[in-house]
Amino acid sequence: MPGRTTIVEVARRLGVAPSTVSRAFNTPRLLRPETVERVRAMAAEMGYAPNQHARALITGRSGVIGLVIPDITNPFFPPLIRTAQREAERRGLGVFVVETNSDAEREDVLVRRLVPQVEGLVLASSRLPDEQLHDLAVHTRTVLVNRDVAGIGRVLTSSREALVDGVRRMHAAGAQDFCYVGGPHLSWSEGERRDAMRAMEGELHLRVRYLGVESGTYADARNLAHDVGPATRAVVAFDDIVAHGVLDGLTSRGVRVPQDMLLLGCDDALPIETHPRISTIRLQIETGIAKALELLVAPEARDERVVVPGTLELRETT
Repeated sequence: MPGRTTIVEVARRLGVAPSTVSRAFNTPRLLRPETVERVRAMAAEMGYAPNQHARALITGRSGVIGLVIPDITNPFFPPLIRTAQREAERRGLGVFVVETNSDAEREDVLVRRLVPQVEGLVLASSRLPDEQLHDLAVHTRTVLVNRDVAGIGRVLTSSREALVDGVRRMHAAGAQDFCYVGGPHLSWSEGERRDAMRAMEGELHLRVRYLGVESGTYADARNLAHDVGPATRAVVAFDDIVAHGVLDGLTSRGVRVPQDMLLLGCDDALPIETHPRISTIRLQIETGIAKALELLVAPEARDERVVVPGTLELRETT
């Protein structure tokens, strides 16, 4: 376009070759960090922006990665998206974000649409079958977040040890009858948390009732609170949205938390405080997604399993 700053003009101003400017945007790992910073600062000052369409035609690379998430309304995911964007931008990449509504068929369609447009994919809490994920990873650089499939690079933000610690503490406070209110059954996190509860049920000889909120919504969790049972003395919820719904449902029945019943959530992702403030497990999702981007842009695809443990945050509901 007339008046558009060119790569040659940026290079001339810096006294470097045009190829150096190109590498600062396309393959920054080939240059020293200070050189990349200097080139990008000058480009910004001169109003130069790389033409991603031309870059794709010349190099066969789009400069974009795909991020697939199940539910953009869940407060767990916005911090993941924000960190992914920042980590990608730091590497000169853009991000396409798509939401699947936790539907495997929709995820399949969206992934197929993304593959020709991106250099790699990060799938968060994928609902696709293992064999389909393996096939995808053969043809497209893929990293999984909170899905444990051998043979594919994956990052797991784990709640297991913190949940075990929380259950032990509630048991030490006198709770013997528990209720676990789970979430979507296809979620890897749901499987990990339910397995941890079953392990503690056996170890501490607990009496545990298992319920599920497949939708994972506040409203359905609130309604399900009426099924918790009068003998229950401690509730462990799949996440903080479910915990908040259960808390409201219990309160509407006249159950006092924590006086009559203890309550533990998971993920520490609610943007508002509850009353009383929910005890929960803080998941290090920012650390997890940053590691996922590191695996994705590594020179060679790595079948690496990274576990990022959560921490127990005891507040007013325990």
